[in-house]
Amino acid sequence: MSEQLADVLIVEDSASLRKIYTEYLRVENIQVDIAASLKDARERLGERQYPVVLLDIKLPDGDGFEILQELTEQDNNTLVIVMTAHGSIGKAVDAMRLGAYDFLEKPFDSRRLRATVKSALAQVANLAARGEFESSDTKPTQFHSFIGGSDPMQDVYELIKRAAPSKASVFITGESGTGKELCAEALHRQSARSDGPFIALNCAAIPKDLMESEIFGHIKGAFTGATANREGAATMANGGTLFLDEIGEMSFDLQTKLLRFIQTGIVQKVGSNKDEVVDVRFICATNREPLEEVRAGRFREDLYYRLHVIPVAMPALRDRGDDILLIAKQFLKRFAREEAKQYDGFSPSAQAVFEQYSWPGNVRELQNVVRNIVVLNQGGIIDVKQLPPPLDSFSAQVKVVEKGRAKAPRRRRGKANGLLASNITDIRPMAEIERLFIENAIKLCEGNVPKAAALLELSPSTIYRKKQAWEEA
Repeated sequence: MSEQLADVLIVEDSASLRKIYTEYLRVENIQVDIAASLKDARERLGERQYPVVLLDIKLPDGDGFEILQELTEQDNNTLVIVMTAHGSIGKAVDAMRLGAYDFLEKPFDSRRLRATVKSALAQVANLAARGEFESSDTKPTQFHSFIGGSDPMQDVYELIKRAAPSKASVFITGESGTGKELCAEALHRQSARSDGPFIALNCAAIPKDLMESEIFGHIKGAFTGATANREGAATMANGGTLFLDEIGEMSFDLQTKLLRFIQTGIVQKVGSNKDEVVDVRFICATNREPLEEVRAGRFREDLYYRLHVIPVAMPALRDRGDDILLIAKQFLKRFAREEAKQYDGFSPSAQAVFEQYSWPGNVRELQNVVRNIVVLNQGGIIDVKQLPPPLDSFSAQVKVVEKGRAKAPRRRRGKANGLLASNITDIRPMAEIERLFIENAIKLCEGNVPKAAALLELSPSTIYRKKQAWEEA
């Protein structure tokens, strides 16, 4: 072991590759220890904790996933960068979902390795200094810019907390107005990249012929109208987060260039032959169903799997129960203050309308409704007569119950029908019932293991470990 404590443990069975990676990192004064097998890695990790582990998945005495799982379950400050062979992207995505910080697809060059390792080391230092590795059991009604304490939002908050320290790409889906950009901002602010830039680009709002320049930048004279050099969003996001909203609007050709950028971390401005390595965390969002876009040939399948590492599904407002009134009251306070008016809340009948209306435009529609009310009225208690269309016509259908309030729908947990034994001969092994529950949850979540884990109140690593055991049995 080197006299100075090493920053990185390289776990790689190839002696030539260990030497190459070591030399790549030592140029940056990054101290390295090496391990050639699972056994060697466990011995090293038993001696001390490393900030970063560079981990090959395929090792002579076992699977690198075992080390990843062990480090994840220990919940320490170590970040794992997984190395995979070409064509093993599926395994790399599984590793990211299991808790890996990032992955490198072999063969990779020195710039890519250095940028990834330096980024991970910076993340460890920042997270440790801020105490962000510590978990919290509290259930907030506010989280960053979100308002709401419903069960669906608690699931989102928890997923953001778990995903934020990683560099894994996040794919946010949900109806328009559900807060996808707020989710991206929360991921950025919760991470150690929060001091870096957060650059958001709405792919639906930019003409397709300018999209490449907006992302990658251009040099003077690259095309008509390019009168000066311009930095793109990718370069501006260096050291931070790049959020691509409505990514489904991106042309197929540009998706190919984006895929190369994600794979290599290299940016090339329009009209330039010069490469630039940048370090960004990718978050994207769409209000469409991504897999349907892939099947329809409008979205590259390989890009989908690169980006769809950690999926986050934003719940519709109609599924968030009491959050509706909680958000409406916050909007009322804000807009009343902006308009210098005094409002005293909503009447029971108005509350019933808010709770029972379906809100097809989600939080954005709710915001517009409350702003409309505040601007067009003088203050006091808001009643159904002051509600704008279409809530005014909908109010005639609403029944006010329970002392003037209509209870909004809550998420209900299903019953375990058919699993309770009626006699002693029907009793089934707990392991069998557990497997049925887990596999059913994964199926209902369309293969989304982290989402199923959150609903089952389990760690995703626990489910991955059980799945692997079932496959090997």
